[in-house]
Amino acid sequence: MASTTFSGPVTSTNGFIGALTGNVTGNVTGNVAGSGSITHATTAAINATATATAAEVATGYITSTSVGTVTITLPTGTLLGAALSAAKGTIFDLYVDNTAGASVVTVAVATNGILSSGAADTPGSFGDLTIAAGATGLARFTIMFSSATAYVFTRTA
Repeated sequence: MASTTFSGPVTSTNGFIGALTGNVTGNVTGNVAGSGSITHATTAAINATATATAAEVATGYITSTSVGTVTITLPTGTLLGAALSAAKGTIFDLYVDNTAGASVVTVAVATNGILSSGAADTPGSFGDLTIAAGATGLARFTIMFSSATAYVFTRTA
């Protein structure tokens, strides 16, 4: 297919613009819309109080099956930013799964990590940084980078 430049809205019905399927690597810019599910091919298990590595957080999905309370401290903004190739405006979702755990998991931020006002002002509700054990023990957190080395952190589900 030849390279063509267009201005304005472009629509195709002959198949060269269509649904995105398969694995996507690298950076995606612009608007992404659609339906379906997100599958995390790799997960990280943290079953004792620890600082998560940037690689563990970069999986996007952390599990805990501990019988005791666990505090997971996120890596520094510098380490996490490097692992995610972050820049100002990068947004990353982190899921924490404590459904197989027997006690509470708490998430904390490290250097260059700032709790959003939702997380700082409304603990116990929307911004709650603790994840219950059992059937309700799932949480989604959003990490928003204000630079390549600093992020704002809040619970979003």
